[in-house]
Amino acid sequence: MNQEQFRKVQHDDGFIAALDQSGGSTPRALAAYGIGEDAYTDDDQMFHLMHAMRARIMTSSAFDGARILGAILFEDTMDRKVEGQWTPEYLWDVKGVVPFLKVDKGLEAEASGVQLMKPIPDLDDLLGRAVERNVFGTKMRSVIKMADASGIDAIVAQQFEIGDQILVAGLIPILEPEVDIHSPEKAEAEELLKAGILQRLDRVADGHQVMLKLTIPSSGNHYREVIDHPSVLRVVALSGGYSRDDANERLARNDGMIASFSRALTEGLSAQQSDEEFDAALDTAIASIFAASVGVS
Repeated sequence: MNQEQFRKVQHDDGFIAALDQSGGSTPRALAAYGIGEDAYTDDDQMFHLMHAMRARIMTSSAFDGARILGAILFEDTMDRKVEGQWTPEYLWDVKGVVPFLKVDKGLEAEASGVQLMKPIPDLDDLLGRAVERNVFGTKMRSVIKMADASGIDAIVAQQFEIGDQILVAGLIPILEPEVDIHSPEKAEAEELLKAGILQRLDRVADGHQVMLKLTIPSSGNHYREVIDHPSVLRVVALSGGYSRDDANERLARNDGMIASFSRALTEGLSAQQSDEEFDAALDTAIASIFAASVGVS
């Protein structure tokens, strides 16, 4: 493990950029960027356009390690190049941004108020490739819809079990048991989730740490005990569908929690913008998310 990357993630101010839209969310992300489905005829063309968007973000003068700690990549992005370098190596060597990789394969159908992750049969091979590409950590998402104790227990168990496999491979897992912001039982689900996370954190092997990516909670500082737990490297927040301004305002109520936004980061960016307009819009987004992450009003 790269100790300089570890130190940066653990101690530096900033946030993690989520650039990991996958097959299902890619058309929406491209549409928001101003590229409609009539611009491509198959997945290869779609992912080529998506990589061009991500590369434009990563190569922008606004995007660097001074305000951005890390970036989460889709597997397709890890296997592509930016300015002649593999994307993870470009991020760290050129931008000083720590690379992470999304490893989940999507969600199962809802049961017991949650959506577990689908099986990841090739996970060991994927983790091996990530290590070869100098990736630092991983991310995997599951979703909580209702405050169902058995469902939330299953979510937490699955996240930590796969997290242990990732730790053995020498990578830092970001566990992402998202609570749906539209859940009518959001606050109750967050209580159950916090209790489950704290129980499992006490069982993490000595000398190991995990990260967590959590929905911004309904009450400020709800996850303070999680943030302060010795088995936690960092806790980051997903925007979950909130607008950037709303997500930033909610995040600022949570000391020690930093952003890992996707839609909120790319809000306002367009393929039709000039490079100057694009860089300015991205700089505005990064500045506001950075401020919310470090508690500057």
